[in-house]
Amino acid sequence: MTQIPKFISDVAGFMWGWPLLILLLGTHLFLTVRLKFIQRYTGTAIRLSVKKDPNSKGEISQFSALATSLAATIGTGNIIGVATAVVMGGPGAVFWVWITGVFGIATKYGEGLLAVKYRKRNPDGSFSGGPMYALEYGLKSKFLAVLFAVFTAIAAFGIGAAVQANALASTLNESFGFNKLYIGIFLFFSIGLIIIGGLKSIARVCDKLVPFMAIFYVVGCVIILVLGYDTLLSSLGLIIKSAFTGHAATGGFAGSTIMMAARYGVARGLFSNESGLGSAPIVAATARTKNPVRQALVSSSGTFWDTVIICALTGLVLVNTGAWHSGKEGVQITQYAFETIFHKYGSYFLSISLVTFTFSTIIGWAYYAEKSVEYLWGAKSVLFYKLLYLLMVFAGTILSINIVWDLGDIFNGLMAIPNLIALLLLSGVIVSETKKYLWNGSLDDPDENHQD
Repeated sequence: MTQIPKFISDVAGFMWGWPLLILLLGTHLFLTVRLKFIQRYTGTAIRLSVKKDPNSKGEISQFSALATSLAATIGTGNIIGVATAVVMGGPGAVFWVWITGVFGIATKYGEGLLAVKYRKRNPDGSFSGGPMYALEYGLKSKFLAVLFAVFTAIAAFGIGAAVQANALASTLNESFGFNKLYIGIFLFFSIGLIIIGGLKSIARVCDKLVPFMAIFYVVGCVIILVLGYDTLLSSLGLIIKSAFTGHAATGGFAGSTIMMAARYGVARGLFSNESGLGSAPIVAATARTKNPVRQALVSSSGTFWDTVIICALTGLVLVNTGAWHSGKEGVQITQYAFETIFHKYGSYFLSISLVTFTFSTIIGWAYYAEKSVEYLWGAKSVLFYKLLYLLMVFAGTILSINIVWDLGDIFNGLMAIPNLIALLLLSGVIVSETKKYLWNGSLDDPDENHQD
């Protein structure tokens, strides 16, 4: 039995070797170039995300779609994932997390565009979209579409349910002494009440929860960095230098290589922002939007907030406070960093952040999985899957799931491959739509031709 965790770890290491790193970063760079550095429209994207588009086709507002996708992406990856990346890859991993975010904006833009371009209107008036529909209707590959949906449905049990629930329960148990069994029961019923109501119920919760949790955490990080301003420049220098030279052993840190910094930085960057993973486009396809480009820009802003801002701030805090070589692991590293400034209250502050992050991620991933299962087996199968999902949430609170992080990396990679293939082979469509509505046309122009 002891060989199973090692085997899974080895598979995760192979999955995130040079081939997938090149495919992922290559797609980010390729789309960045083909789209003439679409990242320069981030300001426009942020403005559009809070602008109502009531007369357009879709189920929920663009902000609700963004909030729901951020609910799923802002989770343990921002706190535990970044900490793990820094422990395994050194300070240089922070640079690669950030790079994954900056160039990942182009990939998230492409995903969002294809999601709206190839979405379908269902008989009940709802919308379905995402990589499986782009693969089926854009690339005409039902096989790859089914693979993506299967990987998503399986990955959700770990990435969305067990990992998040385990982190939430462990945090409440260690910080406040709450019984994990009771936490599991509470999550089972509270999450169940939210996801049983479908997309609009999930979106209502995310609209309120996401802005609060993001601002709360960012303010805490900024306070820590402002109070440690005297070492901030040297910390930035250390991060950049270590990204290209590796880092020798120091304190409780075992040392790293350039490859380790890149591997863990990119892997945790993807785990956090999910650019290239293909999950966020599933909810982007439901947004009320005039045309695919408009929603694509809004979707791209999610990567900016999640990784370019929140993950980068976490990484800076870990390096600037010296927590990265404290000898601690996982969430304890970030907790140590917060306690250097806020003392005993730092633990409470971080606990509140982690609880809200993980709770929202469980909700967001439930929707991704639901739409994947619906694509595979029809709407009638969704209720049964929701019950299984809730059982995994409950199990995650009371079981030890050390290997789930490696499983998460494996299924992230498996999801990413067909999605990245679609992005690369349909890049001409992405460029054509961008020319039509952004470079040569107007973002206010309606599109009557995309798959509705």
